[in-house]
Amino acid sequence: MDDASQQLTRGRVVLADDDVLLREGLASLCERVGYEVVGQAGDAARLLELVAAEHPDLAIVDIRMPPDHSTEGLKAARTIRELHPATGILVLSAYIEVDEALELLASGRKVGYLLKSRVTVVDEFTEALERIHRGGSVVDPSLVQELFSAQRRDDPLSRLSTREREVLALMAEGRSNAGIGRRLWVTEGTVEKHVRSILGKLHLTEDTDDHRRVLAVLTFLESR
Repeated sequence: MDDASQQLTRGRVVLADDDVLLREGLASLCERVGYEVVGQAGDAARLLELVAAEHPDLAIVDIRMPPDHSTEGLKAARTIRELHPATGILVLSAYIEVDEALELLASGRKVGYLLKSRVTVVDEFTEALERIHRGGSVVDPSLVQELFSAQRRDDPLSRLSTREREVLALMAEGRSNAGIGRRLWVTEGTVEKHVRSILGKLHLTEDTDDHRRVLAVLTFLESR
């Protein structure tokens, strides 16, 4: 790819899924929204080879892959995080797997977990890729609702108001302040006030707002 084309691409992506049709569909979608697909894999071993060779910005990984179709994708994602921390990871799953999702999301920034059904909503999928690429985290809304229904007695979020919990849940989905405002029908300035209050109540004092938002999301996830 020449320099001019490199300037136009949003980032370099590798894909891993043993379903060839789904993988090709993801590749087509990624290319359509401006990403360069630099490799595709049908199993975890090939995925790790591609990441080591290509050093992509993003790896999109099915949570279940050959040979056993258990958590090979999740294990591969963990290896990518350890060996190639600059690569963002988006894990796709056919249905909600809470423990596996939490293990992945607790690994830090540039990570996301989405149900495969969410991929068909192109704007949301594109926004998820962009957020992970920029260093954020993305959580499927269905997982957020699952976690809300199973809160612990010593929930660290108990000090938050109902509205602040709503804002934090939308933050966990990877939405920007503007996106949260549109969903809740409030101004972006109002959302900013809620976010500051949330970060203060959770005693998150990191230097950058982006990192504090990630920590707030992880606190939310770990409070289930």
